[in-house]
Amino acid sequence: MRRNRWVTIWAALLCVLLCGCAGSTDYSQQHTVALVVKSTQTEFWLSVFAGAEAAATEYNLNLTIIGPDTEEDYEAQNQMVADAVSAGAEAIVFSAIDYENNAAAIDAAAKEGAKIVAIDSNVASEAVSTYIGTDNYAAGQMAAQAALERVGGTLRIGIVNYDISSANGQEREQGALDVFSDSGRAEVVSVINTLAEASHAKRDTASLLTAHPEINVLLAFNEPTSVGAAQAVEQMGLSESVFLVGFDSNVATVDGLQEGSVDALVVQNPYAMGYLGVESAYRLLAGQAGEMERIVDTSTQIVDRSNLFEVDSQKVLFAFDSH
Repeated sequence: MRRNRWVTIWAALLCVLLCGCAGSTDYSQQHTVALVVKSTQTEFWLSVFAGAEAAATEYNLNLTIIGPDTEEDYEAQNQMVADAVSAGAEAIVFSAIDYENNAAAIDAAAKEGAKIVAIDSNVASEAVSTYIGTDNYAAGQMAAQAALERVGGTLRIGIVNYDISSANGQEREQGALDVFSDSGRAEVVSVINTLAEASHAKRDTASLLTAHPEINVLLAFNEPTSVGAAQAVEQMGLSESVFLVGFDSNVATVDGLQEGSVDALVVQNPYAMGYLGVESAYRLLAGQAGEMERIVDTSTQIVDRSNLFEVDSQKVLFAFDSH
């Protein structure tokens, strides 16, 4: 597995070097870009940062990366956006904690002349030039379909989601609910929202499973909730009776796939989100807005025990090893 990680890392670095040498675009003018995200702690965001830094190097950008201590603190994010603009950021690459409550800060940044790119989680602002990330509704559908295809009989489902104001979490939930509703053999027993921290998700998932022992399928919609849900399933000895579909690549959830507490992962491409987000900021500052797409889907893939060690799965699970 480690060998595959390093092969992927060197391939990614080679690609960056080759791209940096290709073409005749003049990058001598150094623009300033701020990447303002939901958190700086998880492996998902570390992979976003790696992609963002690669693009900043390629396009000769002065890049700053900032985010709050928790994925619920939208007020801190709003202040970070204002501070970045005051410090001279010409473009903001932004992942919104709160679809509605982050909008005014983004509108204000745009009014000051900053270009706006949204990644991962969109914001309710007309100032966003392009959104780069997962098709979250489709990803939720994918998670539900993974359970339906792998679990026989009636599915009694618990959903572990994060902040109710986060656009991507709500879109994933709706996609899953629609697929389950159409299936004719699924009952959604309970939907909970928890903090996007593994310890909180573990505690709340354990409470959910204790209150509803009939649950045989769990869906968790981001990295911290997936880690916490897997820990609860393992600790409660329910790996054989509860089918868990999680999101994102994390050492704990990949280990869970091998050991049985996790049964399938919807794996996103955070490295691409970071890279394309910063590249898009450069293109906006270079006057190339007319050539850009409004929405860029960075794609998702289902990984389970049957394909865990295939090359394509290893590439998405370990797109960039930050250590």
